[in-house]
Amino acid sequence: MDRTLPGAQPPASDESVAIAGDLTIRQLGALPDRARQARRLDLSRLGRLDTAGAWFLAGREGDGVRLEAVSPEHRGLIDLVAARVPEPKAPPPEPPGIIRLLSALGLWTVKILRQSRELLGYLGRFLVALGRSLRHPSSFPLTALVHHAQETGMKAVPIAALMAFLIAVVIAFQGATLLTQFGAEIYVVDLIAISILRELGVLLTAIIVAGRTASALTASIGSMKMREEIDAMRTLGIDPERALFVPRILALVITLPILTLIADLSGIIGGAAMAWITLGISPPLFLSRMIEETGIWHAFVGLVKAPVFAVIIGVIGCHAGMSVGKDAESLGRMTSEAVVQAIFMVILTDALFSIFFAQVGI
Repeated sequence: MDRTLPGAQPPASDESVAIAGDLTIRQLGALPDRARQARRLDLSRLGRLDTAGAWFLAGREGDGVRLEAVSPEHRGLIDLVAARVPEPKAPPPEPPGIIRLLSALGLWTVKILRQSRELLGYLGRFLVALGRSLRHPSSFPLTALVHHAQETGMKAVPIAALMAFLIAVVIAFQGATLLTQFGAEIYVVDLIAISILRELGVLLTAIIVAGRTASALTASIGSMKMREEIDAMRTLGIDPERALFVPRILALVITLPILTLIADLSGIIGGAAMAWITLGISPPLFLSRMIEETGIWHAFVGLVKAPVFAVIIGVIGCHAGMSVGKDAESLGRMTSEAVVQAIFMVILTDALFSIFFAQVGI
């Protein structure tokens, strides 16, 4: 046998395979397959043996392979390595399905409560920073406020108006199809006016703004945190809450009610146009019916929700931006989470508003 490379003789049935030469980490990779598959290994001509070769022989012996003619020195090293090989730990038993369900529910509940506490903390930080800005008008970020109002308000007008118009068209068409069966076509006016003014105008606008602005807030603040600009602001004595939170959230509070009014007007126009086309209800008749039968409080209910939705969207976006880590992956993850959380909280808050106004009779 070659003394520099482990070799093996082909086995005949249960014939012993002899390994000759050194068996170290350098020669172990070139060991023939017949030596790896043999059931008996003759080590009488084995040369130098290191821990890698001993680990291989110990493993083969553990698999039931018989090691023959092992010298005392080789046997001692093989036994030492075999004693140091850790035994694999058995996986823990799988808990029952109800336990896994309760555990997942508990973890989800803890996560929601922790996140709610953090959002309340960011709301408090915004209010404190707003109070400081109002007490010191000279330091109020007016330029940033105007910029963000344009970004969140002016640029969202086309999509908000178009969405409200199309939704009102769908409501008018579906309402006309159903109410015509009962000879109550005129009630399409009430259906459109109440649904748009009270719920859909502000809700659709808030969802659109949540998709646009929550992601934009997270991306802008998160990228600043990744580049350590926020740390630099603190070093320079600039309050990040006043410089970043106040103009963004306050711009939302100002522009979202305006966007809601635009969406309401666009929805009324779309519903009136579809009622005229499908039912022959002229715009003057539509307008007079809406004024007579639709109370002003329906529009008031919709407008009251807008500032609350704006604060929710702004706080969630700022919180997600400040939660971004040092990598781009966390920026993308927090951006998507901010949009999902903002839309969910807007819908949940709208449901709570509906229950409240129903209880007080508005």
